[in-house]
Amino acid sequence: MPTPSNRLRTLVVGCGHMGASHALAYHHLSADFAIVGLVSRGAASRGKLNARLGGGYPEFGDYAAALAETRPDVVCLSTYPETHAAYALAALDAGAHVFLEKPLATTVADAEAVVLRAAAVGRKVMVGYILQVHPAWKRFTSMASDLGRPLVMRMNLNQQSSGDAWQTHRNLVSTISPVVDCGVHYVDVMCRMTGSRPIRVNGIGARLTAELPAGAINYGHLQVTFADGSVGWYEAGWGPMMSETAFFVKDVVGPKGSLSIVATQSSGAGRSADVNAHTQTESLRLHHGELKADGTFARADELIEITDEPDHDELCRREQALFLAAIHGNADLTDHLRSAVDSLRIVLAADQSFREGRTVDLTEGEE
Repeated sequence: MPTPSNRLRTLVVGCGHMGASHALAYHHLSADFAIVGLVSRGAASRGKLNARLGGGYPEFGDYAAALAETRPDVVCLSTYPETHAAYALAALDAGAHVFLEKPLATTVADAEAVVLRAAAVGRKVMVGYILQVHPAWKRFTSMASDLGRPLVMRMNLNQQSSGDAWQTHRNLVSTISPVVDCGVHYVDVMCRMTGSRPIRVNGIGARLTAELPAGAINYGHLQVTFADGSVGWYEAGWGPMMSETAFFVKDVVGPKGSLSIVATQSSGAGRSADVNAHTQTESLRLHHGELKADGTFARADELIEITDEPDHDELCRREQALFLAAIHGNADLTDHLRSAVDSLRIVLAADQSFREGRTVDLTEGEE
């Protein structure tokens, strides 16, 4: 399929929920991206996505064959995490820029290998940290700097899943725990809130059903301590047994007060499986901790309404627009990739902590 030279030939790998959202973004940004192939192991998923996009795109069941045949400028990876590093390295070696869903890899060593290869071949790699392009989440993160130090950060995202979603979750936990897969988003937020170096991690986990392979867990919780005294926790669980109560907690507390995402509708019962609810904010509540001489609060809480609330597909479109600008503007993505590696290091340490029954010192080996 010939494409004009000013459009980036784009190979979409993985045609599930995230792959479909990114493919839709490329389809809407067709002045700059030209989809040259849809790749998935299952013919049904890529056929369904092709039909949703209007049809006519080449389909492939084998990634290596698609990469060789289409010679893409861009490869978008929305496959299972255990394939991320190998697929990204293959794309980079083929001369393509790479957008891939989080996590960057399933080990820190593999993540660092992708970063090094991208630098060596002069290609861009961007990881799908969707909260980094969300206006309200960016505001939530930046406003935390006004609360003083240290910070106490509390976040979770539990998902009650059934049917196809539970099947996807079962497939995922065979190689990666929920706190690793989802936790990188929120740990990244914590790192950006504090601007401090993480030093210790503790983790717990549980296998809540015999349906999972031996050693797999579908619930996890991490606690991370930062050099400036800040602490944070993150919780994630998947499955039909998960509670719809308090599955969506996002707040930060500092000496001067607290800041919380108040997503009344999105955090209601029955919404934990709704991917659009996972990023919605609705409003921010800013609490001022200052007291008057008589011991009462000096100021009332402020409720900050959110007007720019992109849905999931729009957030993916903004990610791809940012990726496009990085490619054409030759943007330095060093900090972005360092954040991707660092957040992965923390969530993997939490998994290690649970499995080894000990606190993991992230400073071990440092001089």
